[in-house]
Amino acid sequence: MTAAGLLQIAAFGLLILVATKPLGVYMARVFEGERTLLSPALRPLERLVYRLTRVREQEDMRWTTYGLAMLAFSIVGGLLTYALLRCQGFLPLNPQHFSGKEMPPDLAFNTAMSFMTNTNWQNYSPEVTVSYLSNMVALAMHNWMSAATGIAVAIAVTRGFARHSAEGLGSFWVDVTRGTLYVLLPICLVYALVLVGQGVPQSFAPYTHATTVEGQAQTIAQGPIASQEAIKMLGTNGGGFLNANSAHPYENPTPLSCFLQILSIFLIPAGLTATFGKMVGSPRQGWALFAAMALMFSIGLGVCTWAEASGNPNVARLGVSAAATPDQPGGNMEGKETRFGIAASTLFATVTTDASCGAVNSMHDSYTPLGGFVPLFNLMCDETIFGGVGAGLYGMLMYVVVAVFIAGLMVGRTPEYVGKKIEKYEVRMAILAVLILAAGALFMQALASSCSLPPGNSPVTITAANRAQEGRLLSSAAAWNHVNNSSPSTFLGGTWNNVNNGGPHGFTEVLYAYSSAVGNNGSAFAGLTGNTPFYNLTLGLAMLIGRFLMIVPLLAMAGSLARKRLVPAGAGTLHTDSATFVLMLVAVVVVVGALEYFPAMSLGPIVEHFQMLAGKLF
Repeated sequence: MTAAGLLQIAAFGLLILVATKPLGVYMARVFEGERTLLSPALRPLERLVYRLTRVREQEDMRWTTYGLAMLAFSIVGGLLTYALLRCQGFLPLNPQHFSGKEMPPDLAFNTAMSFMTNTNWQNYSPEVTVSYLSNMVALAMHNWMSAATGIAVAIAVTRGFARHSAEGLGSFWVDVTRGTLYVLLPICLVYALVLVGQGVPQSFAPYTHATTVEGQAQTIAQGPIASQEAIKMLGTNGGGFLNANSAHPYENPTPLSCFLQILSIFLIPAGLTATFGKMVGSPRQGWALFAAMALMFSIGLGVCTWAEASGNPNVARLGVSAAATPDQPGGNMEGKETRFGIAASTLFATVTTDASCGAVNSMHDSYTPLGGFVPLFNLMCDETIFGGVGAGLYGMLMYVVVAVFIAGLMVGRTPEYVGKKIEKYEVRMAILAVLILAAGALFMQALASSCSLPPGNSPVTITAANRAQEGRLLSSAAAWNHVNNSSPSTFLGGTWNNVNNGGPHGFTEVLYAYSSAVGNNGSAFAGLTGNTPFYNLTLGLAMLIGRFLMIVPLLAMAGSLARKRLVPAGAGTLHTDSATFVLMLVAVVVVVGALEYFPAMSLGPIVEHFQMLAGKLF
């Protein structure tokens, strides 16, 4: 690790820490309807939106009404996206003349569900699949809608803790409007202009056709990228305008643009912890949530950076130095951009998987086993390590309820949090949300493993037959047949040769895909061919499970808490703003949440790490 890399990581942490309180306090004022610096310019526009949509600004919705409004908003947007993608050949702003053939029904379904749920998983190459209009309206529209929805739900859950003897959680329509106008729009406007200044294209010109110095024809994709890039990162969406995502020089041209993108991913999730503290009347409670998130983030970043800076020990055994020198970056540079290096790559990978943002500036599939373990582990923490916009806060509050319940059992008292008794109903709702996420990912993983591999073989036995080939499989059907003397299996009318690698690495690719889908992250290990009817349908269902079957129980929990009276703190009340509780909260996230996946992790990156140490992986 170089000094410049360490300095970049330190600067990132410092800037997030500095920005958390002012942004959090600002968002609290916005959602409590108080006057802000932007009110003179935006308040008239806000009133106009309410007038045109007939929204009653003072309406206070019960949790059921709030949840139904959220579902209706998302579903209608998803159906519109599906229709636009299927009909893009008949619509304007399509200089490449893409049609519905590039977006068949199963792929359009997967893409619509992906962007509707803030996942932005992409089973296609955008530059050869979707038109400018599809990118701007069908897809980028959801970057705004899903981000505003996540923030609104986080505010509603916060009101459940902040209010007492109340029936409602606020108005979903008002929260979505204010989140869009006062939070997302001003930042994205400035952000997009900065990206244009860094060299990110923003135009409607057709693709450029050029001739290389070797005389070969080349098509250079471009388009209105900067505007989509801004909300993609700030809204923790992650869907790229180009296939290489933030590793592409048009989406991420300079080290400064890279740093700003990483910073923007954590900006709102970190700020919402301060928003929570202000709205419940105890800023220390918000800082406790921030500390728990920051601790898990720091440990994950340290492990990932160390693993990638150390590289593969088998390479060193061949006499090749893995140390950083003035002439080489050292470590494992496979799959990484030399203009970013290891520190910016591992920082990006850790942040993007902590925050449920699927953007990548390096390929996780090429990381060392422990380096790849960290992004996968982050996905399995259920969006608690800062998480997506809004989702990180309500995901962590889900575990807070579980943590105070366990603490209550330890001290023999009814658990309490910010003056509210945590009783059986709230614990049931929180545990239901936790179990739904793990069950969804693991069930889909088991289904895919049984359907997408050749009959009678497992990834582990396949690797044993191919150890001489770096423990990896060739991806073609011919390779499958040569190794296994069997024909590729079929499912739902499709031929399944999807796992490009066998053994633990191939297993990890599938596990990562479903963990990413259920976690509404959208990043991929990139070694899995996902654009098939089976994966398009099952990944789409996994995204819906991870988004809405988590939100609904948490809204029910918030509705129950809002109706309760405040309970004065007593001698036996657990101090939930202390360092002890922070450590306990982290332990609960790891033990109750992430360790549900431990058996699956043992078959993937953990065993692959030991294979590397044994000299079987290069």
